[in-house]
Amino acid sequence: MRTIKGPTDHVVVVGAGLSGLAAALHLLGAGRRVTVVERDPLPGGRAGRLDLGGYRTDTGPTVLTMPDLLDEAFRAVGDSLRERVDLVPLHPAYRGLFADGTRIDVHTDADAMEAEVAAFAGPREAAGYRRLRRWLEELYALQKRRFIDANFDSPLQLLHPDLARLAAVGGFGRLDRAVGRFLSDERLRRVFSFQALYAGVAPSRALAAYAVIAYMDTVAGVYFPRGGMHAVPAAMADAVVRAGGTVRYDEPVTALERRGERVTAVLTEHGRIPCDAVVLTPDLPVTHGLLGRAPRRPVGLRYSPSAVVIHAGTDRTWPELAHHTISFGKEWEGTFRELIDRGRLMSDPSLLVTRPTATDPTLAPPGRHLHYVLAPCPNTRVGPDAAHWGELGPRYRDALVRELERRGLEGFGDAIEEESLVTPADWTAQGHAAGTPFSAAHTFAQTGPFRPRNLVRGTANAVLAGCGTTPGVGVPTVLLSGKLAAARITGGPARPGRRPAPPAADRSRVPGASGAAR
Repeated sequence: MRTIKGPTDHVVVVGAGLSGLAAALHLLGAGRRVTVVERDPLPGGRAGRLDLGGYRTDTGPTVLTMPDLLDEAFRAVGDSLRERVDLVPLHPAYRGLFADGTRIDVHTDADAMEAEVAAFAGPREAAGYRRLRRWLEELYALQKRRFIDANFDSPLQLLHPDLARLAAVGGFGRLDRAVGRFLSDERLRRVFSFQALYAGVAPSRALAAYAVIAYMDTVAGVYFPRGGMHAVPAAMADAVVRAGGTVRYDEPVTALERRGERVTAVLTEHGRIPCDAVVLTPDLPVTHGLLGRAPRRPVGLRYSPSAVVIHAGTDRTWPELAHHTISFGKEWEGTFRELIDRGRLMSDPSLLVTRPTATDPTLAPPGRHLHYVLAPCPNTRVGPDAAHWGELGPRYRDALVRELERRGLEGFGDAIEEESLVTPADWTAQGHAAGTPFSAAHTFAQTGPFRPRNLVRGTANAVLAGCGTTPGVGVPTVLLSGKLAAARITGGPARPGRRPAPPAADRSRVPGASGAAR
């Protein structure tokens, strides 16, 4: 594994999102001095927090899987996820509602899910589920160390016996066909393949290897932190400070000072921070702007679809909603063609409805409820540009509310007391390429060693982290990106150690640091 050369005593991490905080913890555990610089007043990045008249809503991811990866970051500094965050396992992990009026609860316990599938679609499908589960476990075991939790310096690193094993289990076929080998019920096939959209690809085009996302959701388990998803970056930032790091909020980075190929300082709106190395976590266009160059690629990056999100604080809820509910439309393949190929809004969308107050009622005022509605939509490269969303957004919001009411959430619109609408225009304003928070799609040409690398040619001591670089999009992979970025600086993973001494007084007085866990 290539590592950066020269001194690395003081590392500046640009961005206090999940990847930046993970990198900071692993760097601190390896004995580096770390300063994290964040443009916003709170940590989290995409995993931010929005207060709506007493409703506390998460602005980014709502699904947390693979908490062991998060605990690994805490353990790097002798800390513990269990001591920091109260994680609640969700039962069911999801609920699937279908256009024909049927529904299924997705359990991560094998026996419970087998019984659910048998009641839903019969014993043959239940037996198929058992085989599918074993395949998902095998697929994940093959990919974790060699292809996901790994820094690539060359595509030649793929030439390993594990690659042949992955091919032998069907990892390079198409996802929907792979799932179809085990399940014939079309509804069940959706439950185990819709996750491909997280990677920016339709199930019919996604590599079967991306069934590892279904493994994370349906086998490893889905969790929710009390206090909301923002409790995770808040706890990570607090752990950084307690381990001796510095976190500086409300401090946008304006430039990088260079001497030859080395970054010598990070320049912010408030001053100059000398450094020996830098970890850059903003979205790729922002990072490339700071570096002054973008890497050459034979073909330009292809970006994932975007999303319209409705954050709604309501005076009621609906019993058919679990914590996470997927409301599937009648159409399937056609809607992906609309979304990805034609750049059109889905005519019959599948929607994610998250009700975090089902698990933590304190996120809303007493007797009130919080709902998060996510509708996939085209990114601004293939669909309406950011300027058009100013007029299109409210109209599409109204259409989504009508669709939810048609699907059984009667009176949803009238129940809303507080609301925030997020469209590709908002993602664009936050600096996300193509107006999408999901960055570059996971096509074959943008996966593994072909994804934008975390080492940048022409810069000797800068490393990238975040969903735009290796290994990719999603909370687990973004946490891994921070770990992999730190390894490029330290030469290897940090060894878990004893709890560090309390931070020095001058660090504890950094603005925002004392409130990092709020």
